[in-house]
Amino acid sequence: MAALIECVPNFSEGNDLQIIKQITDAIESVEGVKLLNVDPGKATNRTVVTFVGNPDAVVEAAFRGIQKAGEVIDMSKHKGEHPRMGATDVCPFIPISGISMEETARYAQQLAKKVGNELQIPVYLYEAAQANKERSNLSVIRAGEYEGFFKKIKLPEWKPDEGPAEMDAKRGATVIGARDFLVAYNINLNTTSTRRANSVAFDVREAGRVMREGNPITGKIITNPDGSPKSTPGSLKCVKAIGWYIQEYGICQISMNLTNISVTPVHIAFDEVCKKATERGLRVTGSELVGLIPLHALLDAGKYFLKKQQRSVGVSEDELIKIAVKSLGLDELASFNPRERIIEYLLEDKTAKPLINMNLTAFVNETASESPAPGGGSISAYMGSLGAALTTMVANLSSHKKGWDEQWETFSNWAEKGQYYKDALLNLVDEDTAAFNGIMAAFGLPKGTDEEKKARTAAIQAATRFAIEIPFKVMQLSYESMSVIKAMAETGNPNSASDAGVAALCARSAVMGAFMNVRINAGGYEDKAFVTDIIKKGYELEQKTKDLESEIVGIVNQKIGL
Repeated sequence: MAALIECVPNFSEGNDLQIIKQITDAIESVEGVKLLNVDPGKATNRTVVTFVGNPDAVVEAAFRGIQKAGEVIDMSKHKGEHPRMGATDVCPFIPISGISMEETARYAQQLAKKVGNELQIPVYLYEAAQANKERSNLSVIRAGEYEGFFKKIKLPEWKPDEGPAEMDAKRGATVIGARDFLVAYNINLNTTSTRRANSVAFDVREAGRVMREGNPITGKIITNPDGSPKSTPGSLKCVKAIGWYIQEYGICQISMNLTNISVTPVHIAFDEVCKKATERGLRVTGSELVGLIPLHALLDAGKYFLKKQQRSVGVSEDELIKIAVKSLGLDELASFNPRERIIEYLLEDKTAKPLINMNLTAFVNETASESPAPGGGSISAYMGSLGAALTTMVANLSSHKKGWDEQWETFSNWAEKGQYYKDALLNLVDEDTAAFNGIMAAFGLPKGTDEEKKARTAAIQAATRFAIEIPFKVMQLSYESMSVIKAMAETGNPNSASDAGVAALCARSAVMGAFMNVRINAGGYEDKAFVTDIIKKGYELEQKTKDLESEIVGIVNQKIGL
């Protein structure tokens, strides 16, 4: 797996789109990076940029972005709601795939050294890139902000890790580091009182609030034996939060950093703020995502809110996201396009699944064309997916059937299983065509020299094995989906019995059709032991499928009764 790093620099300009464009153009000038998102904030006067790429390209792109920001942003004139200390305020690296946090930290340190030496900007390392844990926290480093750093940078304990110990009046200083994926998330309140918003923030953030004698605002701070302030922790782990007023919207927000969404997911943070706000006479009206979010975070949120309604969670990915967006109010302040805000959607190769991204008419016409693919294997996978989709529909209808409320969770679980088989089989539609194309490509390899002949033969055999394994996987998944189909035929909404019957017919046809593909492709494979074994398993699976389909159709016909 190729190493992939995400970089999320925060630049101290959120209003002048031409300045922002100059910075992102500099980032995009590096080959090997992909710009995913640009999220400017007017009130914060700050833009969060997200891009990904191979480590070396990310280091160079980040360097060019920091260099350009220093040229086009003047910190001596900067005003904004968000804490800041430089034109490039913070530049974190996040490991995405094929690279460890330790390796990512070394690339962050490499960038810091390059910025310090070549640009002469003071640089502080943070999080995993900082060896000194007393100065690894971003808020601690940034305390005093731009205005206070002219004095702070002269203190021995705050000498920069790289670059000069001299605050640059125009460019400021910057913080570079490596960290886990962080979700920047703001929750909207129906108040203009920053003090009240901060009270809610202190209620929920992990650091909580400083303890005071008497008056909670003006009273003397209570200290620990070592002299540090004593605090009452908030209710949410791995959450940093402050309250602020956003003039652009005329409301206050709880601005949050969710540093580990496995510990505190977005939906839990939202509900907890709703609870604490209500206790203080406030209302949450919606929320706002800054930058990008992982797909699972919104899918988990969608399931969470559906379960609270005692509704089936076995619905499509798109539907789960829609529920999450509406429940969290992510579209209150601006439209929310999941295709532009979910990191997996921005990284996916849109050309990798051409068939399942077609509409029905286009898919049928492509199948009917003179091209040999998509052929019987892809159609078998599609039939299996349609069967799983039908039985999922029966499960969802049963979950919502009037008078069956106590069974909603049972049918929801069946619907989730149906969704799994539907999606897995749908993905095999393109996989089967890719397997066929792989064989054709292998046959097209040169065969002049002995080495070329050997390489061509090996490629043909490898492609042939793949073309056997894919339809066999279709057989397995289609047969397994029949456990859901049988359950829905037996216990599902009786008004949908015929749908369960059609699902069984689809599954049987998918198994039998896929097995034909297994057999025809196995004829050209030289590993006879493998062929003998998979053909034996295939016949057994085909017979079990036929028997189970007959049983399901019998149940359905008995329920139909005519």
